[in-house]
Amino acid sequence: MSAVIWAVLGYLLGSVPFGIVITRALGLGDLRQIGSGNIGATNVLRTGHKGAALATLLLDSGKGAIAVLLARWLGGETAAVVAGAAALLGHCFPVWLGFRGGKGVATFLGTLIALYWPLGLAACAIWLATALVTRISSLSALVAVGTSPLVAALMGKGQIAAAALFMAALIFWRHKENIARLRAGTEPKIGRKT
Repeated sequence: MSAVIWAVLGYLLGSVPFGIVITRALGLGDLRQIGSGNIGATNVLRTGHKGAALATLLLDSGKGAIAVLLARWLGGETAAVVAGAAALLGHCFPVWLGFRGGKGVATFLGTLIALYWPLGLAACAIWLATALVTRISSLSALVAVGTSPLVAALMGKGQIAAAALFMAALIFWRHKENIARLRAGTEPKIGRKT
């Protein structure tokens, strides 16, 4: 199968909006009208349903990982990298929601773990360490995502580093409002409702 086909399949898998599916199934309302309006696990947590947030986190991570693993199994390593990056693109810009999706951090981490698990675990550790120090989820995500291309390159994974750079740029773009609040000192800490 060609890289284009893997990109399309990865995009379609990534575009499944699990946060919306789960909150609707549980009768929690339209996630896009709650909190930040984002479709990811952090906003699902604002519904007060921790189980729904955890399920969203796992499924959003899992769709990136499944795209990578399926593509690797059927198409090889380049197909896996293409499918993983496309899954992130699908999560951020899902066709089903008028191309208004999530910010992509969970899908990014799931994709990295599936592409090269030491890199994925390093990104998770960087997120956790930053969160413990700053207690700001968005900053933790940006630090983990932003350092991943460099870490991948240092691990000798050039193709993954290039994909991680593309994905990091996309995630930084999706976090532009968070970045503005970080600069203004108004970004909420972990555990606050807004």
